[in-house]
Amino acid sequence: MTTSPYRWMMTGVGQPMVKEPMDIGSLEPGEVLVAIAGCGVCHTDLDYYYNGVRTNLPLPLALGHEISGRVQAAGAGAESWVGKAVIIPAVIPCGECDLCKRGKGTICRSQKMPGNDLQGGFATHIRVPSRGLCLVDEARLKAAGLELAEVSVVADALTTPYQAAIQADIGPGDLVIVIGCGGVGGYSVQVAAALGAKVVALDLDPAKLEAVKASGATLTINPKDFAGTREIKKAIGAFAKAQGLRATEWIIMECSGSTPGQQTAFDLMVHGCTICVVGYTMNKAEFRLSNLMAYHARALGNWGCPPELYPGALDLVLSGKVNVKNFVECRPLDSINETFAAVHDHKLSRRAVLRPGT
Repeated sequence: MTTSPYRWMMTGVGQPMVKEPMDIGSLEPGEVLVAIAGCGVCHTDLDYYYNGVRTNLPLPLALGHEISGRVQAAGAGAESWVGKAVIIPAVIPCGECDLCKRGKGTICRSQKMPGNDLQGGFATHIRVPSRGLCLVDEARLKAAGLELAEVSVVADALTTPYQAAIQADIGPGDLVIVIGCGGVGGYSVQVAAALGAKVVALDLDPAKLEAVKASGATLTINPKDFAGTREIKKAIGAFAKAQGLRATEWIIMECSGSTPGQQTAFDLMVHGCTICVVGYTMNKAEFRLSNLMAYHARALGNWGCPPELYPGALDLVLSGKVNVKNFVECRPLDSINETFAAVHDHKLSRRAVLRPGT
């Protein structure tokens, strides 16, 4: 190894993370050692670090679950992965339980999440099960003008809305409303557009609206420009009519992870509507759930993404249908404390990706 393995450890809520040497140890059968190319900074990491959301593995812990890299070593049975460029699933199902065998890996009770159930990706290396690794075609990666570090965000920021879109069966002729156009929301816009839908994007930040307008949103709306949600709904209805789209069965992807965003999603409900709950918040909200009955609508939760869907999400990136490069900002891993503060203070307009050795 040219770089002695190390990782940045969270020792307490809001406490500066500490760099420490990493002992690789012996790999278990089916396990691989990945030399990390990049690890994205997700708002879930911020919840652990700033808001005290409890991790399953006690502190000290290396956070980070949006990871890409190259397999450097492997345990018995996983040797074929050595040398391969991969994306590590943000949630790794066990693959053996009844839930996994019935295609419900996202609710596997033995699932492992880097940076939560095991040491995460803000490090030079990580040990993970080889099950579910997503192979990255490096020839296509190069042709797309991308670096391996940049596709680390596929592991969560992209695959999470991708699963939501597949689960909601988004396709041509659909009207999709994305609420909150940050990291996950921005990719929700791109995924929905790539699948053939017409997309309406809502956000309070004009810069974010401009960014998604250039990458898939046909209509952008800043709620500040409207008296209330009723007026927003009328504007979307007029847009749908002008586009020849249905006045029913809208698909709403709530990505803001905020109480106002969730309330807006419920207030925009129409007959046959599907609400995809993609964003996460610790805050509580009050809804009239009977609206789901009255509108014959549905609300779908969305935890992670099963590994079997990763290749489809990655293909959207490598084929150029989803732009990753313009929405990430690579930074040195050793800037982790400064980068966390910058993300927390909303000083970055792109998804931060931390790279070892830079």
